[in-house]
Amino acid sequence: MKSEHKSQRAVTDGDGAFYKTIQVASETFSPRMKHSLAAGDSDEELFNPPLNFAMVDNGIYRSGFPDPTNFPFLKTLGLRSIIYLCPEPYPEANMEFLKLNDIRLFQFGIEGTKEPFVNIPEDAIREALTVVLDIRNHPLLIHCKRGKHRTGCVVGCLRKLQRWCLTSIFDEYQRFAAAKARVSDQRFMELFDVSSFKHLPITCSFLKSCEGRTHSFPSEDK
Repeated sequence: MKSEHKSQRAVTDGDGAFYKTIQVASETFSPRMKHSLAAGDSDEELFNPPLNFAMVDNGIYRSGFPDPTNFPFLKTLGLRSIIYLCPEPYPEANMEFLKLNDIRLFQFGIEGTKEPFVNIPEDAIREALTVVLDIRNHPLLIHCKRGKHRTGCVVGCLRKLQRWCLTSIFDEYQRFAAAKARVSDQRFMELFDVSSFKHLPITCSFLKSCEGRTHSFPSEDK
């Protein structure tokens, strides 16, 4: 099912692709993936994560735009929802994958732009964050085109709710944006007001565990 579309303005993900090599700890595998590995799947069934894929927290993932080669990997995550942050229509192949796997699509059409001073649409970020905070939508994947700026802003605002310090928030953002990191994105995250979410029930276990604590994010070679 596709949620209400919104057309907004925001920063671009840029033209250059940034590929990250990731290591997935055994405890981050879904039960379905563990079963597959235990069954001794053949080499022909290798999993290929989307560009810039990473685990944000329990039941929350981020990435660039997934293509059909990534579908077998995404299937192991047991996704219930995908948050899509671009205005372009979702490709037919992706829609078919969602239908076959009963995954709901939430689309927030944030326009990509190369201009660094275009205002980031706060309303769209807030609505996307509301979807993220609803545990009924988990497991979910947040993605834009490259998984850098638009996705980085949503995750950065989530980190503010988790009471991460700004240094750690910016470090995480920069690890994905690399040379494309923007001061305007970081300024948006710094000024983002999380008080409007106080009325929402805190249903996410990771928010409960973060209450009253400031997190640090371990440094990692870029």
